[in-house]
Amino acid sequence: MSRLQVVSGKGGTGKTTVAAALALALATEGKRTLLVEVEGRQGIAQLFETEALPYEERKIAVAPGGGEVHALAIDAERALLDYLQMFYKLGSAGRALKKLGAIDFATTIAPGVRDVLLTGKACEAVRRRDKQGRFTYDYVVMDAPPTGRITRFLNVNDEVAGLAKIGPIYNQAQAVMRVLKSPGTAVHLVTLLEEMPVQETADGIGELRGAELPVGKVIVNMVRPHLLDEAAVNGVAGDRRKEVTKALAAAGVSAPTKLVGPLLEQAAEHAQRVELEREQRAVLAKLGLPTYELPLIGEGMDLAGLYRLAGELRNLGEA
Repeated sequence: MSRLQVVSGKGGTGKTTVAAALALALATEGKRTLLVEVEGRQGIAQLFETEALPYEERKIAVAPGGGEVHALAIDAERALLDYLQMFYKLGSAGRALKKLGAIDFATTIAPGVRDVLLTGKACEAVRRRDKQGRFTYDYVVMDAPPTGRITRFLNVNDEVAGLAKIGPIYNQAQAVMRVLKSPGTAVHLVTLLEEMPVQETADGIGELRGAELPVGKVIVNMVRPHLLDEAAVNGVAGDRRKEVTKALAAAGVSAPTKLVGPLLEQAAEHAQRVELEREQRAVLAKLGLPTYELPLIGEGMDLAGLYRLAGELRNLGEA
């Protein structure tokens, strides 16, 4: 099992929810997981129904079996101040730079440096050990940027190549890439059974493979249940008005003819969706990756729903 698990996906696919559920699933039976947010949206805090996360590691949940989920919202400016203090001992001078806006300026004009700082913080947590030599966290889960930016975000070595050939920034990028390209890392992509998310997933996998980054699994989120069996789906295409009317009348439904039209329309829409999902599953199958499906939580996503998704992932073998 990879110790660093990166979760990406097209916007709207629920990648943050999946990352949070994965962190819970991995923390089962006494494990310690760090859930890292890098986009500054405080999505993790909302899911776990807690206050906004500070720039520090904080326990936010207890998993089944007594495991712990800690969370960290990485702020690029604070990470840069840490970096300047670590390598250049700037101290109060670094804080003065922040007041002048120099930190924000530096991370804006050099996005490659920003990504090194964000990924570097997560990679440091992966490598960190306690006084007994044990890893501080069994797993680190990163809620990463969307699929369209994930390869550039993770491939920090190329991003800083034009900025630095030697020195601390270059060395930091090299250290980050050793973690990100190691067998201990897996990049999972979250999708829906819809054409655009599936196509973006396929494109993202191609880019990750081209950059020699380790692709993990495809996680299909919010899978809706099939309300009709295969025979019923296939039968929707024909003119079934008389048969449906008789069936409704036999069931004791009053004025069955008024219900036949709407029922057949809904059945046709359902059959169309089932066929679309079948086509998208075929596209995903061609990618040659393990694919997991998570159900749609019909009542909306709350903390109970998050624990339910974590249970689904455990049942699928993700923990």
